[in-house]
Amino acid sequence: MPIYAYKCESCGQSKDVLQKMSDAPLTVCPFCGAEAFKKQLTAAGFQLKGSGWYVTDFRNGGTSAPAPATTAADAAKPAASSDTPAKSADAPAPAPAPAAKNDTAAAPAKAAAPRAAD
Repeated sequence: MPIYAYKCESCGQSKDVLQKMSDAPLTVCPFCGAEAFKKQLTAAGFQLKGSGWYVTDFRNGGTSAPAPATTAADAAKPAASSDTPAKSADAPAPAPAPAAKNDTAAAPAKAAAPRAAD
């Protein structure tokens, strides 16, 4: 059941009342008895949390940071990474290194014999 805020326009007293939505609004002030008790407009008392709500997902236009502006000249340039040298399309790919031979890996491992109880 919602809580409604009422205020008397005659004496200025206010009161919060727990009512059903289907109940008729109060009109008689419980403080002075005047027929000037009016329902007030109040802010909602809940907050939407989690993903999928405006507060968490769309407050900044749907992005966490604005994308950098690009020009037509920037779009025409190929992207080059600074950590890897540029490779030519004509250069052959390097051959893979030969695998080292490991004789001990081919031999089966001996299973430990169970110990006899003392």
